[in-house]
Amino acid sequence: MAQEPDKASRLMITLAVMSATLIQVLDTTIVNVALPHMQGELGATTDQISWVLTSYLVTAAIFMPLTGYFSDILGRKRYLLICIAGFVGASALCGIAGNVVQIVLFRMLQGMFGAALVPLSQAIMSDAYPPEERGKAMALWGLGVMVGPVLGPTMGGWLTEVASWRWTFYINVPVGALSWFLASQFVPETQKKARKMDWPGLVLLAAGVAGSQYALDRGNQQDWLAAADIRIAAVLGVVGIAGFSWYSLRAKQRALFDIRIFTDRNFATACLVIALLGLGMFGTIVVQPILLERLLNYPILTTGMIMAPRGIATAVSMLLVGRLVGRTDARVLVGAGMLISAVGSHFMTHYSLDINAFWIVWPAMLQGLGMGLIFVPLSTIAYATLPRARMAEAAGLYSLVRTMGSAIGISIVTTLLSRQGQVLWNELGGHLTRFNPAVQHYLRGLHLPPDSPKAAALIAEQVARQAEMLAMIDVFQLITWSFVAMLPLVFLLKKKQAGGGPIPVTAE
Repeated sequence: MAQEPDKASRLMITLAVMSATLIQVLDTTIVNVALPHMQGELGATTDQISWVLTSYLVTAAIFMPLTGYFSDILGRKRYLLICIAGFVGASALCGIAGNVVQIVLFRMLQGMFGAALVPLSQAIMSDAYPPEERGKAMALWGLGVMVGPVLGPTMGGWLTEVASWRWTFYINVPVGALSWFLASQFVPETQKKARKMDWPGLVLLAAGVAGSQYALDRGNQQDWLAAADIRIAAVLGVVGIAGFSWYSLRAKQRALFDIRIFTDRNFATACLVIALLGLGMFGTIVVQPILLERLLNYPILTTGMIMAPRGIATAVSMLLVGRLVGRTDARVLVGAGMLISAVGSHFMTHYSLDINAFWIVWPAMLQGLGMGLIFVPLSTIAYATLPRARMAEAAGLYSLVRTMGSAIGISIVTTLLSRQGQVLWNELGGHLTRFNPAVQHYLRGLHLPPDSPKAAALIAEQVARQAEMLAMIDVFQLITWSFVAMLPLVFLLKKKQAGGGPIPVTAE
C-alpha cells in the first residue's frame, strides 16, 4: 500500500483533481447558453446544433463505467494525466471548429476523455485522506460536482457576451494545464493490474448506455416514441443494459466490471438516491432560466446572478457538513437535507408572474442548502463497505448512475413542462371569449375593442404565459414530492460509526 500523502501534498492533490472535476462538470452546462450563437456562426439548424450537447453526453456516458478498467491497466495517475491532456486538447479543438461536423466530433473527444475525470478525482480524493477526514474530502470534491452545473450557465453567458462562444471552450485550457501539472507532481500512482478487454460486455454496455442517453436527451424534442429513432434508441438501451447484466453475471471475473458490486447495500442505496436526486438537482436548473428570461424578461447576466446564490448555499452547506459527517450519523444528515430541499421546493410552488427576485432567490438557496447536506454524506457512505481495490470501478459506476439520473430528471421536467403547458393553455383558453366580463374589463383598461386582432394576440400571449407559469408550478410540486419520496431510502443505509470513513475491507 502506498504511503499516505502529507498535509501539503493532500492540498496539491485536492487542487489538481478539483480543477479537473470543475472543468468537466462545467462543460456539461456552460455550452448551453452559447448554442444560439454557435448555430448562427456555424450555419447549423436547430436539430444539428443540439448534437453539440448530445454527442458529449452520449460519449461520456459510454466511457464512464470503463474508469476502473483503464485505471487498472494504465495506473490511476497515468490515466488521469491522459484524460486531462485529452480533454484540454479536445476543448481547444472545439474552440477552433469551423463547422458543425467538426465541433460534434471534437465534443465526442471531449466526452471520451472527460468521462473519467469525476470518478477518478473522487477515488483519488478518497484515498488521499485518512478515514477521519474523508467527509471533508468529499465535501471539497462535491463543490465542483454540485456548484459547476449552477455556475455553468452564468459563466457561459458572460463569456459569450463579452468575448465569444469559443471562449466557453478556451477557458478549459489554462485551468486544465494547471491541473495536469499539479497531478503530474503530486498525485500518487497506483499499482497496475493485468486485465483483458471484455469486448462482448463493452458492446452491450455501449449500446445500452448510448441508446438510453440518446432517448432521454432527445426524446422530448421528437415527441418520444412517436419518432422512429427514439423507439430504436429506447429498445437498444433496454436490450443493451439487460443483456450486459445477464452477460456480466455469467462472465463473473472476465466481465468489464463486476455487476455484483450492487449487492452492497450502502452502494446500491446511495446510487438509487443520487439517481433520484437528479430530478431536484437539475429540474430547477432547467426551469428557472425559462422563468427568468422568457416569462420575467430578465437579461442573461441577471438570470445568472439570481441563480448563483443556490450554488453558493450548496457550497456553504457542503463545507459545513464536511466537518459534521465524521461525528454525526450520516443518515440524519441525508434525511435533514431531503426535508430542507423539500421545503425549499415547496415554496417555489408559490412563484408567480408578479414575483420579485428576492422571492425567487431564497427558496432556491434553501433547496441548495439541503442538497449540499445530502450529497457529501451520501458520497462518503456509498463506498463505506466496499474494498479499496474496487474504489475506481465503484466511482465510475456511481458517476454513471448520477449522470443517467440527471438525464432522466431533465427529461421528466421538460416533458411535464411542455405537455402541462399545452393542457393548461387549452383549459385557460376555454374560458376566454369576447363576451367574458373579465376579458372585457381587461381590454377596456387597455383601450382595445374585444374584436380587434391586437386584442386577440395580446390575450393569447397572456394565456400562454400564465399556462407556462402554472406548468412550472406543477414541476416544482413534482420536485417537492421527489424529495419526500426519497426519505424512506435513508433507513436502508447502514449506520456509520462516528469518526468513520470508508471501512477498510480486504479485497477478495
